[in-house]
This record gives sequence, C-alpha cells and structure tokens, in this order.
Amino acid sequence: MTAQDILASLVSFPSVVGRPNAAIVDWIRSYLASHGVQATVLPGPEGDRSNLFATIGPRDRPGLILSGHMGVVPAEEPEWISDPFRLRRDGDRLYGRGASDMKGFLAAALAAVPRLLALQPKSPIHFAFSYDEEAGCRGVPHLIARLGELCAHPACAVIGEPSGLRAIRGHKGKAAARITIRGRAGHSSRPDLGLNAIHAMAPVLAAAVAAAEAAKSGPRRPAFEPPYSTVQVGALRGGEALNIIPALCVAEVEARAVSGVSPVALLDPIRTALARLDAEGFETRWEPLSDYPALALPEDAPIARMLADISGQEPLAAVSYGTEAGLYMAAGIDAIICGPGDIARAHKPNEYIEASELAACERLILDLAARFARA
Repeated sequence: MTAQDILASLVSFPSVVGRPNAAIVDWIRSYLASHGVQATVLPGPEGDRSNLFATIGPRDRPGLILSGHMGVVPAEEPEWISDPFRLRRDGDRLYGRGASDMKGFLAAALAAVPRLLALQPKSPIHFAFSYDEEAGCRGVPHLIARLGELCAHPACAVIGEPSGLRAIRGHKGKAAARITIRGRAGHSSRPDLGLNAIHAMAPVLAAAVAAAEAAKSGPRRPAFEPPYSTVQVGALRGGEALNIIPALCVAEVEARAVSGVSPVALLDPIRTALARLDAEGFETRWEPLSDYPALALPEDAPIARMLADISGQEPLAAVSYGTEAGLYMAAGIDAIICGPGDIARAHKPNEYIEASELAACERLILDLAARFARA
C-alpha cells in the first residue's frame, strides 16, 4: 500500500479524541502483522482506548521512536465541503480530518515498513502511536511508562507533528484544570439564604489574573512568542437567570510555561484561592485536564544534527504549540518534532496535506532509519 492508500484508510476512522479507538488500532495492528511485524496494543485506564507499540529490528539496543497520535479533533464545522472522514484529492492536496494533524505522518511511517524491514537495522526502529493527545497528551504517559518492558531504553524520538518537515527543538509546557464551585440556589431577593457560586468564583479569577501578571516577570526564553510563561482563564460558565442565585459556576484555566518553569506550579495560587472557599460552605472541585512539560532539546543533540543534515535546514529553536515530545524528554529520551504538513491547517475545516509532503516525509523516515540501520 502507498502512503496515500494508508492515509485514506486512517482518515476513514473517526478517531475523535475522548472516544473509543479500537477500530483504528486494530487496522494498524493488522497492517503491521501483514508484513510480519508484531504490534503490542496497550489499553489505557479508560478501558476503551489504547496506545500501540511495534518494533523493527532488535529490541535489546537503543533505537529510534517514530511517535504520533491516532486521535483527531471533531469535524463538525459547516464549512467542510466534503465528508471529513473520507479522503478527497484535489490536485496535490489530500483533504480529510487529521490529514495534517497527524495521520499523514502515521501513513508515511507505515508505508515505509517494507523498506525498513529490508534494511535489517542493527538499531531498532519503533512505532509508538498514542491516543487522546488532543486532550492534553493523556494517552502517551501510559505508553512511556511501559517502554521498559517493551524495549531497551530508546536513544531518541521523532514526534511527527506537522512542521513542514523542519525539525523543532522546543515548545512550552502546559497544565490546565477545570474549576467547579457549587453553592446554594435561591431567589435573588433573599441572597442571605443562598450561596452565590459566581460571586465565589471572583477571588479565584482574581488569583488567575494575578498569576498571569506575575508570570510576565518570570524567566524569559527569547525563542518563544511571547518569551515568558502565560496563564489565562479560557472558559467561564454559570447561572440560569437573573433572579436566581447561581448554585454553580465552572471555569477552565491553563498555564503555558517556558522551559525550566513548572506549568502546574503556575496554577498553584489559583488552586489555593479555590481551597479557601471550602470554609465558607461552598463545595469545590479542581479537575486536572492536562499536564505536560516543556521541550528543550540541546542544539547539539545527535538527533537534531542528523535531521539538520538530512533536511538541509537548521532546526527551529521553538514553537508555540505543545506536543508529546516534552513527555519523552522528561523520560530521558531525546525528543524532537518533525513531520509533514502545516500546523496552520490543523483543527480547521477542509484540513489537508499535500501528496508531495507525504512522499517527502516517507523519504526522510527512510533516510533517518538508514542511518540507524548502520549504527
């Protein structure tokens, strides 16, 4: 099968984040099995979603991980001009949800399997495909935790997020949480008999604004835009009607941290403000939504130099979006971002990848693997 054929199959699975993904996992497992490659399916704690891991070459030597996520964001925008889960070609463009982010990389990696096998690499090439990356990298930590039983400690990982095949060495870390405050409803004419959850949220929001201002004075990394960590409240819901004391208020907050700063720590003042409300009779809940560290791969890392040599382009120092790369790096595995497509096309209607980008990615994977085959 060509990379385009494989991409058409992968796009046909509506593997939307937060939903069961057995169908796409089983298809990939069967495809690898048809080439004699055994894949290990690694169910997550949710029970209906799994990661997948497979190896070409010896498992007892440090090797290269080709990492990507199988999940996609929903495709409910009315602007789609064709079925988002049916690959459509128009000239060089291949349209479909996940074509760029990031089933294109998965398709290129899987299309390379026959030639990767022919290389008989002395150092292994691993496939690590995860779930729920779009929900804050929730699936891959479970895969990383089991690497010790699957292979020798890997030397490096290439995370195939859309980057125009230019390697990227850094991104910010992120932590996000949902805040819930429950009070007591009542008629607005008797506020003394109720507990106003929206009013109670006010000091929590004030703590978030203060944290955002404080972050601007923290460590700076010129490679990022902006060059400092950030905190924001991104969603706020509460209340039913003007004359009803609101019994519920929900907010969602996030922190994006430059390297060397803990994104969770940036949210701590907000969590402390929330905890104070318990003494006032409110019921509160702090629900973590995501937590992944920043990526900061040294400029002289072997995988960075290798990709620079292959592509003829120096790796970018940093990008604004986050990926699973920071989690691999935290596990002691050099990680770098490099994949086909453009992040500007992701999460939008009529998402596409170019057929030429797909072919170029397959060539890059084979060139990279050939260097590992000789290692």
